[in-house]
Amino acid sequence: MNQQYSAMRTNVSMLGKLLGDTIKDALGEEILDKVETIRKLSKSSRAGNEDDRQQLLDTLQNLSNDELLPVARAFNQFLNLTNVAEQYHSISPHGEAASNPVALKNLFDRLKAKNFSDGDIHKAVDELSIELVLTAHPTEIARRTLIHKLVEVNTCLSQLDHDDLADYERNNIMRRLRQLVAQSWHTDEIRKQRPTPIDEAKWGFAVVENSLWEGVPAFLREFNEQLEETIGTSLPVDSNLIRFTSWMGGDRDGNPNVTADITRHALLLSRWKAADLFLKDIQILVSELSMTEATPELQALAGGDEVVEPYRQIAKNLRSQLFSTLEYLERRIKGEKVLPPADLLLDNAQLWEPLYACYQSLIACGMKIIANGQLLDTLRRIRCFGLQLVRIDVRQESTCHTEAIAELTQYLGLGDYQAWSEDEKQAFLLTELQSRRPLTPRDWQPSDQTREVFDTCRVIAESPADSVAAYVISMAKVPSDVLAVKLLLKEAGCSLKLPVAPLFETLDDLNNAESVMQKLLNIPWYRDLIDDHQMVMIGYSDSAKDAGVMAASWAQYDAQDALIKLCEKEGVKLTLFHGRGGTIGRGGAPAHSALLSQPPGSLKGGLRVTEQGEMIRFKFGLPQVTISSLALYASAILEANLLPPPEPKAEWKEVMNSLSAVSCDMYRDYVREQPDFVPYFRAATPELELGKLPLGSRPAKRRPTGGVETLRAIPWIFAWTQNRLMLPAWLGAGAALKHEIEAGKQSILDEMWHQWPFFKTRIAMLEMVFAKADLWLAEYYDHRLVEKRLWPLGQKLRNQLSEDIKSVLAVSKDEQLMADLPWIAESIALRNVYTDPLNVLQAELLQRSRQQEGADPRVEQALMITIAGVAAGMRNTG
Repeated sequence: MNQQYSAMRTNVSMLGKLLGDTIKDALGEEILDKVETIRKLSKSSRAGNEDDRQQLLDTLQNLSNDELLPVARAFNQFLNLTNVAEQYHSISPHGEAASNPVALKNLFDRLKAKNFSDGDIHKAVDELSIELVLTAHPTEIARRTLIHKLVEVNTCLSQLDHDDLADYERNNIMRRLRQLVAQSWHTDEIRKQRPTPIDEAKWGFAVVENSLWEGVPAFLREFNEQLEETIGTSLPVDSNLIRFTSWMGGDRDGNPNVTADITRHALLLSRWKAADLFLKDIQILVSELSMTEATPELQALAGGDEVVEPYRQIAKNLRSQLFSTLEYLERRIKGEKVLPPADLLLDNAQLWEPLYACYQSLIACGMKIIANGQLLDTLRRIRCFGLQLVRIDVRQESTCHTEAIAELTQYLGLGDYQAWSEDEKQAFLLTELQSRRPLTPRDWQPSDQTREVFDTCRVIAESPADSVAAYVISMAKVPSDVLAVKLLLKEAGCSLKLPVAPLFETLDDLNNAESVMQKLLNIPWYRDLIDDHQMVMIGYSDSAKDAGVMAASWAQYDAQDALIKLCEKEGVKLTLFHGRGGTIGRGGAPAHSALLSQPPGSLKGGLRVTEQGEMIRFKFGLPQVTISSLALYASAILEANLLPPPEPKAEWKEVMNSLSAVSCDMYRDYVREQPDFVPYFRAATPELELGKLPLGSRPAKRRPTGGVETLRAIPWIFAWTQNRLMLPAWLGAGAALKHEIEAGKQSILDEMWHQWPFFKTRIAMLEMVFAKADLWLAEYYDHRLVEKRLWPLGQKLRNQLSEDIKSVLAVSKDEQLMADLPWIAESIALRNVYTDPLNVLQAELLQRSRQQEGADPRVEQALMITIAGVAAGMRNTG
């Protein structure tokens, strides 16, 4: 294995040396020696040298306030550079990309070997649908300016990855690398201000511009080549298999900073960026499409026989329209009231039809090689991004809709809608939905909160077609929650065809999901409205926070399975929308195994999944990484639909029900019942300090006051990740496994592990969590930060974690954690050397910060950097 990763380790070593040179130039030999001493002690400590571990602790505890910041910054930057080297290794021809077979070709060969016909595969490809929903939370902890520099470092590593470089070429690349490392060192890595929702939206657009714009058509080209090689068919030019949607600027659930005006602004910016990017594409086509031979149809479209270069003329016409559209949108963004120009591009067909006509003409005239170049890439982008660039989902919490309608019914003298029974609510809503008259009086002056709900619906109604993808209702519990949104949209003049997706996220809501949807589908008016297509969102993070990871994952599986079977029975096409986070505690898992572990039939309606915060950068931050990530998604969906996992046996379900009950009881006993738990949590983790880190536009709590129950899932998980106990991602799960083993269920667990992808993935995810957890560091946090009377609770949790590791290994039959995922194990080991000092330093800084009377800016800044650094080391914020 060392041979396999030697190139990556060489890059890590080289980047580390460049950073060391930069630190020496900036701060002198003494600070560099201190940093290097700490790094060597950390490496030795990780190798098991207790004396060096103690020396590491002593060295970090005795740093002066002046030394804290440079040391924290050094290890944070080490980790950022290590992550770049690791990301490059995943796409390097001398790294992971060399040993991995092409995902799609490998799958097609397997399908053919299992006697699937070309027609079977072609049909599955035709039905393939991937919709990735970019969300700002947990927000990307790194600043955009630093991300850009890290992308440039990756480019340099790629340029160095050749055996035939001349000395002057290598010297030029190394000079550029030194400049980039120095630029990063001299840039403040922590934002001074919390980003606004518009800042977050712009970050999303930057991902599209810098990576997805190139990556998506490149992936589709590769996918098409695999199809042609294996089944002799091509991907249709108008294929719409990949779409991108965004929650940035549309997700108002618990975020008072997202208003109707913000959503309107985000939609305008998105259209402006789309026009800007398509203009660059068209400029290239104007310069390239100088051919003169064309079909009569295209010649006529270009303006008649007198036009010598018809393709170029059509591209020039579109260029003029894009200039006009950009100017109009710029003025709208500035707040000017302007009439739309006559040639405004609003509909994707306006862009698609002339370019597709060019494509068909080139093919007909024997110029297929030209048609399938830049022109085809642009056509693919129109289908994927369109003039909206990314569509927006609007998300709001169900009680906001209930309260808005209640305020209206009281104003109209109809009574308090909130106090009505579910049947009364449904009867009222259905009557009003089918009424031809408006319900809302013109002279009504609602409260600010209710006005905001109605204004949001008006923004949706005013937006160009296909700008808003769906309306998601968080904390949906009853059918009236869906009907209420339909009524609010109707009152705003919006099409009732807009998908409205209930989000089931707590344990009880997941368990009730099938019943709620059955009642909704039993309403004839609703069935007629949805054209037999329903979207339902499954919440991963809040269910795990509510019940623990084992109970939540089983409830998610069970709810999906019940919804799939219900919709099959009712003849409704179901799209399951997965609200996954990056961490295990929020439903995170390697994409391929996560998709293959879902219930049979769960991907027949396509994949719709959230891509969150820093995971967007790790999976889609570079065009080459985008190709790899999309290939994994596409192959997993095709495999799940053509080679579905088995239906779980009755005894497997019985074991899962028991695992769920036992794990949930233990989890809730600690989190809800033990009086010392909350004081321990707040002392042993930087939970209270996280509020000072300007992570994202959303507040850390749904309500300003209140305990752990009001915390969002992200800071809840983030805090435990920082002190390396990783508690939400395992508490209860291992104990439940031990309970089943002691109850004589070992043979059934073995069978589940070998035959059921869902269960095997759960065990693999626990192994990954345990590999990232660290008992000595968690204990160190306790001894530095927690009052002695609470130490037994921490010790009890660490003992539980040790026992849980044994239980998980007893199921997987591995001698060590991550035995079957050596690449991830190597990645964790590589980063631990740099993460350990940051953890120790963070505990030291937390103690100093909590003891001092007035805030020392050096301590506060260093603390924020350790939080960012540990997040980089763990590869996620929440």
